[in-house]
Amino acid sequence: MLGSTHGTLTTTPRSARVLACGEQLSGVGVVHGQAPGGVRSGTGGADADGTADAVALDVSGRPLHAAVPDLDRLFRPESVAVVGASDAEGRPNTGITRQLLSWSERVGARLHPVHPTRETVFGLPCVPSVADLPEPVDLAVLLVADPLPVVGQLADTKTRFAVAFASGFAETGEDGAAAQAKLAEVTARSGLRLLGPNTNLNAFERFRDDLEGPAIALITQSGHQGRPVFALQELGIRLSHWAPTGNEADLETADFISYFASRPEVGAIAAYVEGLKDGRAFLLAADRAAREGVPVVAVKVGRTETGARTAASHTGKLTGADATVDAAMRQYGVIRVNGLDELQDTSALLARARPPQADGVAVYAISGGTGAHFSDLATAEGLTLPTLSEEKQAELHQWIPDYLSVANPIDNGGHPVGDWRGRKIIDAILADPEVGVLICPITGPFPPMSDKLAQDLVDAAEATGKLVCVVWGSPVGTEDAYRKTLLGSSRVATFRTFANCVGAVRAYLGHHRFTRDYRSPFAEAPRTPSPSFRKGEALLRPDQQLSEHSAKQLLRAYGIRVPREKLVTSAAGAVRAAAQVGYPVVMKASAPQLAHKSDYGLVKVGLTSASQVRESYRELAEIARAEGIELDGVLVCQMVDPGVEMVVGIAQDDLFGPTVTVGLGGVLVEVLRDSAVRVPPFGEDQTRDMLAELRGSALLDGVRGRPPADVDALVEVVLRVQRMALELSGNGPGQLAELDINPLVVLPRGQGAVALDALAVCG
Repeated sequence: MLGSTHGTLTTTPRSARVLACGEQLSGVGVVHGQAPGGVRSGTGGADADGTADAVALDVSGRPLHAAVPDLDRLFRPESVAVVGASDAEGRPNTGITRQLLSWSERVGARLHPVHPTRETVFGLPCVPSVADLPEPVDLAVLLVADPLPVVGQLADTKTRFAVAFASGFAETGEDGAAAQAKLAEVTARSGLRLLGPNTNLNAFERFRDDLEGPAIALITQSGHQGRPVFALQELGIRLSHWAPTGNEADLETADFISYFASRPEVGAIAAYVEGLKDGRAFLLAADRAAREGVPVVAVKVGRTETGARTAASHTGKLTGADATVDAAMRQYGVIRVNGLDELQDTSALLARARPPQADGVAVYAISGGTGAHFSDLATAEGLTLPTLSEEKQAELHQWIPDYLSVANPIDNGGHPVGDWRGRKIIDAILADPEVGVLICPITGPFPPMSDKLAQDLVDAAEATGKLVCVVWGSPVGTEDAYRKTLLGSSRVATFRTFANCVGAVRAYLGHHRFTRDYRSPFAEAPRTPSPSFRKGEALLRPDQQLSEHSAKQLLRAYGIRVPREKLVTSAAGAVRAAAQVGYPVVMKASAPQLAHKSDYGLVKVGLTSASQVRESYRELAEIARAEGIELDGVLVCQMVDPGVEMVVGIAQDDLFGPTVTVGLGGVLVEVLRDSAVRVPPFGEDQTRDMLAELRGSALLDGVRGRPPADVDALVEVVLRVQRMALELSGNGPGQLAELDINPLVVLPRGQGAVALDALAVCG
């Protein structure tokens, strides 16, 4: 493993964009409506420019930054009360009390036992209740079955923090959830901060204090799942904190991310998350970590229906739609991994590796097969293996036989053992300006060659600012080259598998690219409604699906282009409208609650004469009567030239609120299922990232002789739809619950994008 420091990044606002109806909007903004939970008092927060703004709110009244709780006295208290303390042999509380006593001594805290029938516990004076404590305490540890009464009593003692171990709350069902809600309510009124319930002793573990370098701060909702990361201390990786959040009645994962991101000793945050309590709070915390340049690596349970169900039964919280969670994490640079082994390897690398000097990866192997195999895996995962220059290859061939390839991967045919050539080779590779990472896969020990190779790699790593990684593939792991040489170095990142090495290096390079260019979207979030807001709000109807005509008026209000069209109520009116719109025309039935018009035969395309228009009107009216559909009229619409058919929409997520989706559209949208989602706020760069994620993104570039599509216009539509979501969208009465623009025809470059159809559903 290796040692260094992480950098701190500041951000500057992006230039304003014109998003809707000509108004000048600063950025994009945030989700409309209140999130579950809320922001508790702490050390306050700051806007992206670093200025204090504890009450900054967006256009929907939601906070624009995370309030960072001051948790210093939770982890390093000066005084501790143990409620339910015991020293009776065989009692569960006795072992816990003993551990807390030992921990208090290590952190220099005064411990006060609390028990109604004991005068002393482990020789310390014991008081019968928290009301009798000799001093206000920083931390109260509650070893009682029902913490609710004690929390209420602590309100009068000015206690700052409490930890509740008791289970039987939201993880057990409706009754437990009600009990937890009551506990949360009492805690909020008390003014103290609560960790738990259903938590454990992980925060009070014995951390090694002889390790140096940036540390990992650990957050887990299931304590046992953090054990692999905690064990990294045995490999020389420093851990600074462990927050076992349990059911999160009060303090939650987002609070700890915000706090840890502000700690100078924290190089990375590792998290095991079963459910997010408050989606908005999580985004704000991740944004703070991104602005500070502190990587967050997370295992998030709930990718499958089974995993989500299990997580809910364990923590009593929603896991959220996984695709949305995944997108939200990517938006804010949270690195999502699958396994606990990946969590430990990736967080260890990110905590301690210096920022890269280049993105290129060089693979150095003692076997051509090993180099080829590793290079395949690395390239497939998006790592760049630059071909070394002819000059660099000639330099390497001074020490490596000419018949071996050194283009990258570099095959040395067997690392030199008896002289200085091995170190020369490694130094020469690291000196290449395109190489930022050197990876040496060693599939198994082969002394003395592997021993000398390990030592040369360590010596070279100590002399360079570039990242040196070694994969030690031996299943034994007791070899001196591994245990003493590689693990004894703070400058070499050592892995046991190819996959974990590739994943960690990808995350490392990706994190630094992300933070290097990061601009907080919350810094640009609108704080006042746009001129479009009142126009759009007036069109919404509680508990109704708007007609296509009304839905398109909503789009017009936000500056989204629709075809020329007129709503008519007679055949003669249709003929006059067609003449005004211009032939050829499309005719479509329009009515509230009417979706998928083509399924009923309520769309007529390519009409070129008055007689066709007159007959089509009669046919549409007859079909509607037969189907029992009460029309508000028939739309006579301009025919739009062909283009790339896309879908852009708004949907509601239980955890994050309104989300914006873009994908390939048309009649096969539900079959293709090629879409990308983002949680507001996001800006132009994230919108373009959405398009790049689509499997069919090449259609926008132009295929089979078709011209490139107007991607800029598509991006503009997505941002306008986002502004609509920020100002109008939510689950409340009269709010925009869903929006579906399908198809949105993206015309050739420079010609714009046109919404041919739209569906809008109000709450």
